[in-house]
Amino acid sequence: MNIKITGVGSYIPDTIEKNENFHNHEFLNTDGSSINAPNEVIVEKFKAITGIAERRYAKPHHDASDLGFFAAEKAIDDANIDPETIDYIIVAHNFGDVKHNTIQGDLLPSLASRIKHSLRIKNPKCVAYDILFGCPGWIEGVIQAKAFIKSGMAKRCLVIGTETLSRVVDKHDRDAMIFSDGAGATIIEATDDEGGILAHETASFTYDEAYYLYFGNSNNQELCRDTRYIKMDGRKIYEFALMNVPNAMKACLDNSGADIKDVKKIFIHQANEKMDEAILKRFYRLYRTDIPDNIMPMSIQTLGNSSVATVPTLFDLVKNNKMENHSLSKGDVVIFASVGAGMHINAIVYKY
Repeated sequence: MNIKITGVGSYIPDTIEKNENFHNHEFLNTDGSSINAPNEVIVEKFKAITGIAERRYAKPHHDASDLGFFAAEKAIDDANIDPETIDYIIVAHNFGDVKHNTIQGDLLPSLASRIKHSLRIKNPKCVAYDILFGCPGWIEGVIQAKAFIKSGMAKRCLVIGTETLSRVVDKHDRDAMIFSDGAGATIIEATDDEGGILAHETASFTYDEAYYLYFGNSNNQELCRDTRYIKMDGRKIYEFALMNVPNAMKACLDNSGADIKDVKKIFIHQANEKMDEAILKRFYRLYRTDIPDNIMPMSIQTLGNSSVATVPTLFDLVKNNKMENHSLSKGDVVIFASVGAGMHINAIVYKY
């Protein structure tokens, strides 16, 4: 028995928010003081560091659970299965459903329950629950699905990553330009086909690192101090990722039995283009080998950072030949990897 991804789907919102749209924002330092640079320069420097030129925002009447439902429908259709045969629905997110122009996350009921309801699944033995694991949430959900299937507790799971980060950003913070909305979903099941999940690796660093991402006040000191927004220490996250993600990827690959030369694609969380490129360099440096061409597809330039949705969305785009110069063939070994709030890191080595 092998455990494979038999269906994949994603939902990329239609609304495009270009970098130019931030030229009229009032960006402030954390102490509320003005930044001594015009917005055009701020935005250009941001693009040079992150690679982001535009991102996607959900329509005002769509919440994270809606996006997850749309992606789930596509994954179910791709797998050609009856949704009543799903044993677990695992939904990764960070803030629940945050309705447009509100400041409160809604987690009652869970997003997994909402998505199961929208899918009109009647089977009460289809268990639906959420996980909060930062940006690595979808990968961790796949790892949990693997455990359920391997133990005999399930045969088929639906794992979803969905987020509307545009609704929890501080418009006075330059980091607001990083975040976006979207959803990705996969069907994970036991199969007699060759390949599947070969190994996984997960770690949580919380001793000093737990609050590198956190909920904090707006940079605008005049706004309500009881309202919180997503905040991060970008420099510390960058250094943390470069120190720990390549090592986790190597441990995972070494445990999989596959060789570094077997790896055809690396699907890494779309957090920051420069950071992802640096992680890739350090990873291959650990094996004292050159980086192959076209090994790491990137979507952050046009889709931004949609947290838990970035990796499954990227996988969906490549699987369905929607990214130029990137494709997958049966038997290809790929790596999924992520880092995020917590601080958590994880990786999966997978044979397509």
